[in-house]
Amino acid sequence: MSQIDLHEMKFLIHETFLRSTQCIILPISQYMILLKAISFKSKYMTDIKAINIMEKFSLLEAQWTPHIIAELNGQYVKLCKLKDEFVWHSHEDEDELFMVFKGTLIMDFRDGRSVEINPGEILVVPKGVEHRPRSLEGEMVFNLLFEPKETKHTGEIESELTAKELNWI
Repeated sequence: MSQIDLHEMKFLIHETFLRSTQCIILPISQYMILLKAISFKSKYMTDIKAINIMEKFSLLEAQWTPHIIAELNGQYVKLCKLKDEFVWHSHEDEDELFMVFKGTLIMDFRDGRSVEINPGEILVVPKGVEHRPRSLEGEMVFNLLFEPKETKHTGEIESELTAKELNWI
């Protein structure tokens, strides 16, 4: 190797490459790639596990306050307990998916229509459509939301029910 090659290449000795007891020499660029791969594996692969949705619902106390249980492709999966009426609102740039696990969710629309969503059913509210979720009188609804991370809880409407910060459970 020429003196220039030695100057340009930095070497690092890493003693435990992929659980090996052998000593190896890697160029720093390859070492950085290896670290990223190990970091990716430890961040994403070791946390793969089933989520018990009903167990997560048991952790929720507040009504109309969504909590995040998962994230994928720029979307959050959220759980929320609903009772009585929410506020009229829309989301100009995001669709929302509602999936009912318990109870009956009623989705009111400004054109006078209402759609009933029962356990095991979903409803997608298209972006820009004003809507108001509510439960049947006095009934608690367990609802899963699937929506982009940027989605504001009540769109551009501020109310006492607006959740400004979302928490993970």
